[in-house]
Amino acid sequence: MNVAPVIPAGLALHAPTAAAISALLYPHGEVVLHDLRSGTIAAIWNCFSGRAVGENSLIEEEFRAFGGEATVLGPYEKTGSDGRRFKSISAVLRDGAGEAVGLLCINLDMSMIDTAVKLLSAFAGAAEPRPQALFSRDWREEINATLHGWLKEQGLALSALKRGDRVALVAALDERGLFQTRNAVDHLAGLIGTSRASIYNYLAAARGEAAG
Repeated sequence: MNVAPVIPAGLALHAPTAAAISALLYPHGEVVLHDLRSGTIAAIWNCFSGRAVGENSLIEEEFRAFGGEATVLGPYEKTGSDGRRFKSISAVLRDGAGEAVGLLCINLDMSMIDTAVKLLSAFAGAAEPRPQALFSRDWREEINATLHGWLKEQGLALSALKRGDRVALVAALDERGLFQTRNAVDHLAGLIGTSRASIYNYLAAARGEAAG
């Protein structure tokens, strides 16, 4: 950390807070304490922006644009000299008279997160539709997909299904002819945590409702 020889008393009170934040976010969070009265950087922690204590803050015009009553500015985005994306936020520090005397700015380096998101998206996304030739006879896959598709459409959780919900689910599966396959009842019973007898009861109820 670089600290100016003398930090104004009104700003020195906030130095422990800035140090704590920088320790939590290390090494991805830069914390800067700006002295608005002198227009310079009073202190900086985890410096990766290339700035230094005593430099011009270069924020006066930007701060005025936000208005004099602001307390928190952001979050907003910034771009580093090397192209990295920063997510930043600034807290306005005021004296006892309510005058803005400083800014506590936090710059979070998003480059590692951006890289992780791209990597996860590449693995999570399906590049092509699944080959139908491999799944045309996979009745387990068909039951799994239909079950979870139905839950999503209904906005229900598998663990919270009531009897009426289970009858409706079995009806949806029956409409697709999925109970014509041997062992389908056993598979569904295992999926929803019930017995074969219960599945047959739900199926009878569903077919009775459809006939009525």
